[in-house]
Amino acid sequence: MEKRIIWRGVLAGAIGGLLAFVFARIFAEPQIQQAIAYESGRDAAQEALDKAAGAAPAAPGMEVFSRAVQANVGIGVALIFFGASMGGLFAVAYALYLGRSGRLRPRTLALLVAGGGFLGMYFVPFLKYPANPPAIGHEDTIGQRSSFYLLMVAASVLFLVLTVWLGKRLQPRFGTWSATLIAAGVFVVATGVVMLVLPSFGELAANKQFHSATETPGPLTDANGTIVFPGFPADVLFSFRLYSVGAQLVLWTAMGLVFAPLAERLLNPPAPRPAAGAPASAAVSG
Repeated sequence: MEKRIIWRGVLAGAIGGLLAFVFARIFAEPQIQQAIAYESGRDAAQEALDKAAGAAPAAPGMEVFSRAVQANVGIGVALIFFGASMGGLFAVAYALYLGRSGRLRPRTLALLVAGGGFLGMYFVPFLKYPANPPAIGHEDTIGQRSSFYLLMVAASVLFLVLTVWLGKRLQPRFGTWSATLIAAGVFVVATGVVMLVLPSFGELAANKQFHSATETPGPLTDANGTIVFPGFPADVLFSFRLYSVGAQLVLWTAMGLVFAPLAERLLNPPAPRPAAGAPASAAVSG
């Protein structure tokens, strides 16, 4: 049974990843292209400043895949595999809660687990460490940024699981509504404490040196303080982050909606229909 649940979760996740790719390709990809154009323009301006100051130009980086491949095949394959992976984790969580969720129907439980996955795996960590397009954040901080983000994800998921456990423990004493509010309040407080303790990416040493204590590149100035290239466009950053949330929302919503009927059919199969031509009831002999 567990294997059949997990395979259905993987399938639902892959479908969700495909739909998320379509959304991201239409809405997020243009923002990425604008960010890359900004990065290229800023690098050219920095190279001109270095050349005027007599500094040796930096060696150009090698592009393994073209932008066309990255924007289509690359992001498509990545999102489908990411969705399938999240679908597998989603199905494991679903199987763990199955039978421990009271009278919830399999379909309803699937939607609740999908909502919890979006909240714990993406949205809460996003509030502390939002997604960034190219040109945001220094390359020397990639390892640190990844570590802090994964730590935030782990804390969010752990607190979400403990919130569900706490709500069930408090339910007999306070009732469903009050227990839910108390557990949700504990989740908000615990998550807020972790967010305060963890550093922002702008506080990392490399970002302080190159981006004036912020993740987002500020204006590029020459030796006299004259602005020679503007800072990163705020509207591009906002749109990219908005569409990133939208893509994840599409992924988890589709995952829940696809998995829900599959789980319902597996766990509550329809009653077999009577064979054609069979009498509705046995004849009674008198």
